[in-house]
Amino acid sequence: MQYQVFVQSHPENKFIASIVGIPNSTVEGSTKEEAIALAKAALEAQLALGEIVTIEVGQERSQQETDPWLKHMGIFASDPTLTIFWQKLQLIVSKFRRMRFLNDLLRNGYRSS
Repeated sequence: MQYQVFVQSHPENKFIASIVGIPNSTVEGSTKEEAIALAKAALEAQLALGEIVTIEVGQERSQQETDPWLKHMGIFASDPTLTIFWQKLQLIVSKFRRMRFLNDLLRNGYRSS
């Protein structure tokens, strides 16, 4: 991982380095390179004791945002041909059921009870 280090020159011939976004990570060195090396060591010590995690703050995501199929729900609600489609589909299904019934009847023979 890469971290940004903010380095400042101090008037007393020293350099102050802080790791951006990490609390308690400010160190001092006699040179810029030493300050950066000390900042790296301080960060490694901090990371050895814990970890950096990412969290999301704000509104919870709705089910529609998490379920990709829900965005298509209701897209045909105002389609005037949808009713015609369902009526034709019901006719096809009922014809299929009648044909299947007749085929079963022919195959098994008519039995009265």
